[in-house]
Amino acid sequence: MESLKTILYFSIFRYPLTLEEIHSYTNHKNIVETNQELENLILDKILRKVDDFYVYANDLESVTKRLKGNLNAQKALKIAEKKAKFIFQFPYVKAVGVSGSLSKGYYDNESDIDFFVITTPNKLWICRTLLMLYKKIFLLNSRKYFCVNYFISTQQLELEEKNRFTATELKTLIPMQGKVVFEEFYRSNKWIESYFSKFEVNLKTVPNIKKAVFPTCIESILNNKIGFYIDGVFKKITLNKWKSKFEFLNADDFNIALKSTQNISKHHPSNFQRKVIEALNAKIEEVATNFNIILPKENV
Repeated sequence: MESLKTILYFSIFRYPLTLEEIHSYTNHKNIVETNQELENLILDKILRKVDDFYVYANDLESVTKRLKGNLNAQKALKIAEKKAKFIFQFPYVKAVGVSGSLSKGYYDNESDIDFFVITTPNKLWICRTLLMLYKKIFLLNSRKYFCVNYFISTQQLELEEKNRFTATELKTLIPMQGKVVFEEFYRSNKWIESYFSKFEVNLKTVPNIKKAVFPTCIESILNNKIGFYIDGVFKKITLNKWKSKFEFLNADDFNIALKSTQNISKHHPSNFQRKVIEALNAKIEEVATNFNIILPKENV
């Protein structure tokens, strides 16, 4: 029932999928197998098919919602491409990708454009601070088109949390800048194949451009012990601020939602990852109760 778990996952976001999309998340070699599985689920009245989309729980309006979101996403992706080029020119940025809802082809009035940034080792917090200062000063702290909330360095490209949420985010991530670095990033995260065995990344359209003179000069100036010290100071300041601001989070949730190490910076105070996994497990229980179908639960 691999198809069903995928559909349940995306139903959390009210995002129905097509046959081809569902098949890409399964371990079925032949799409005929996936189609047969879906047909059986329709016969058992667990799913409904609306046009090309498979819908769980009779959420028929989700099809219209998705189609509108897909149209908006086409425009938002053009904005994201320009922003990614701009972000890439900041000191110590090695690669930039788009994550979140836009990476799945959806965008609406409530959406942000989420960027995933890979940095130079031991300069992640300088890089993050410069980007945050730009957002606060020039964008008046608006994150609508400039939400940079996940940073890793090239020294630690393998994601630490390995679950269905992070696997899905990795699968749908849209690399925008830094082809060579992204090649190494995906090589470092082969574990995704344990979730989605057919996963393949296409980096043909990702450019590998050079930085402008100004950021290159800054990188050269701080490529020493002083730069390492400044990076540590920025990390300490940010971490202390977060501990004070998000003191309501317990230690485990804080370490996941606001992970702050030399090579990782996450700013997800709502702990969206945990919420999604818990919502998925609730749907798994619902299916077990209503249809007597037992699916293994997911871990955070």
